[in-house]
Amino acid sequence: MVDSQREVDGKTATEYRFYIGRIGIDAARFAPAVRGHWGIENDLHWSLDVAFREDESRLRDPRARENFAVLRYIALTRLKNDKREKMGIKNKRLKAGGDDNDLPHLLFETG
Repeated sequence: MVDSQREVDGKTATEYRFYIGRIGIDAARFAPAVRGHWGIENDLHWSLDVAFREDESRLRDPRARENFAVLRYIALTRLKNDKREKMGIKNKRLKAGGDDNDLPHLLFETG
């Protein structure tokens, strides 16, 4: 179990999270594993929401939602691995959508 507290606008909120795993009860090993997990989760979901506005998607068909989620993950990976210019994921995505020369590079070139 992880007991996490945060303070917002002078109010303290406490949240309890329960985990099942084989790390054991040693806090020195358990805490970094939990932080690492949530760091990845938050980065991925935040990127998908900001760059692709995933939370605003109006797709209702379960298969369509799953298919578009896979496409978003692929696109996010390609955008994150593109080191040509230093700009945010959202701006890279918008540039690729408006520049006919940029999109093929993102889709077909490696490294």
